[in-house]
Amino acid sequence: MVKVDVEYTKLFINNEWVDAVSKKTFSTINPQDETVIAQIAEGDKADIDLAVAAAKKAFHRYSEWRTMDASQRGRLILRLAELLESQARYLAELETLDCGKPVKDAEDEVYFSASVLRYYAGKADKINGNTIPADGDVLSMTLKEPVGVCGQIIPWNYPIPMFIWKIAPALAAGCTLIVKPAEQTPLTALAVAALIKEAGFPPGVVNVVPGYGPTAGAALTHHPDVDKVAFTGSTEVGRIILGAASAVNLKRVTLELGGKSPLVIFNDADVEKAAQIAHAAAFANAGQCCCAGTRTYVQSGIYDNFVKKAAEIAQKRRVGNPFDAVQQGPQIDKEMYDKVLSYIEAGKAGGAKCIAGGDKLGDKGYYIKPTVFADVKDDMKIAKEEIFGPVQSILKFDTFEEVIDRANDTNYGLAAGVITNDITTAMTFAKFVRAGSVWINTYDHVTSQTPFGGFRDSGLGRELGEDGINQYLETKTVTLALPKKPQL
Repeated sequence: MVKVDVEYTKLFINNEWVDAVSKKTFSTINPQDETVIAQIAEGDKADIDLAVAAAKKAFHRYSEWRTMDASQRGRLILRLAELLESQARYLAELETLDCGKPVKDAEDEVYFSASVLRYYAGKADKINGNTIPADGDVLSMTLKEPVGVCGQIIPWNYPIPMFIWKIAPALAAGCTLIVKPAEQTPLTALAVAALIKEAGFPPGVVNVVPGYGPTAGAALTHHPDVDKVAFTGSTEVGRIILGAASAVNLKRVTLELGGKSPLVIFNDADVEKAAQIAHAAAFANAGQCCCAGTRTYVQSGIYDNFVKKAAEIAQKRRVGNPFDAVQQGPQIDKEMYDKVLSYIEAGKAGGAKCIAGGDKLGDKGYYIKPTVFADVKDDMKIAKEEIFGPVQSILKFDTFEEVIDRANDTNYGLAAGVITNDITTAMTFAKFVRAGSVWINTYDHVTSQTPFGGFRDSGLGRELGEDGINQYLETKTVTLALPKKPQL
């Protein structure tokens, strides 16, 4: 086992490391061997109150942050990007220790996160309003202003990217923040908080409070001085947060929630290439991906050949110690491990044909064999519900019209993919499928420039790209009366 030093375990409030008011701590667990990594300060309402007060003070109209030039905000964000890259290997190892992600994947995610910071650093001094030819003897214009104090709740599956996706546009807009990392993976959020201080951000601009959803999370979403909440996680919790955000004041809300994304493969596709794309779509990050393409629809002409290829690829997938050269580490924790195994059993009991995997791997840690089901029907549990594990369901279809209706027959709408050599088929699919991201002859291609988010139960609003920063801006209309006849 690689030894990784854990330096930061306290709350980060007002640029200071502090114990929880209650002095309580909680354990963060290594999913590779189920051992305790460290004890982390457990924030709750009292700590959220302190963090919100610090963020509110930092947002005051005469504060250092509010009076800072927008270009200087951009330079601070750029500095954070540089520091992130300088610590890439350490952050990756810390991430792997805490969530079981293969260390090479974790390191790639650090560099991707730095690119997101650089994108929004460039946006900081390019936030523009408009002049408007309004009726009457007036001059009207719009100003774009930061929303204010923002509560941001991030998940455990991509801890560093999700942290950066949240803070980068908010900082570029000029907001102040309280971040609550997932209780399963607090370590890298705290390590990045240290880099935020080192980069030179003023006290109170970014605060990080680890804790549990029903305590720290609920206090943040209900707090009357929080102007906006951004959350990435399950649809179930998203509904709770949406309700909480309207309980005291009408907070603005961005929700990036679950999915059950279809990947549709037509007869004209190269079967080997399509099977590789579909494998990555379903099994990336051990299947712990909200936009995972777990409903693999394959046209009948190539179905049997595709099923054979999919099974071969899954059986060769390297699973094991994430510090080694593997493609898949353990699931995040016992709860999710047991949940995924229960879905695998439901697939078998429901009549799907398990052609690869189908069981746990080893007796130590939360490892599951990459599992592929063929002959899956739309009404089966594994085809309808988000599994969030290494399970691919392959379904057969005959016609374009049929598969569009079947792909859209879900409450989710986060992502979709299509593999075909026919541009008309591809673009018609993209037009009619109900999803926030559509990938053609690729999958899960997300960049800092491209908006990401979903329809229906997959969420509200968008992250990344131009849309991402707009979620943190208010539009203020200013109208000035002009004299009807100038006095010369």
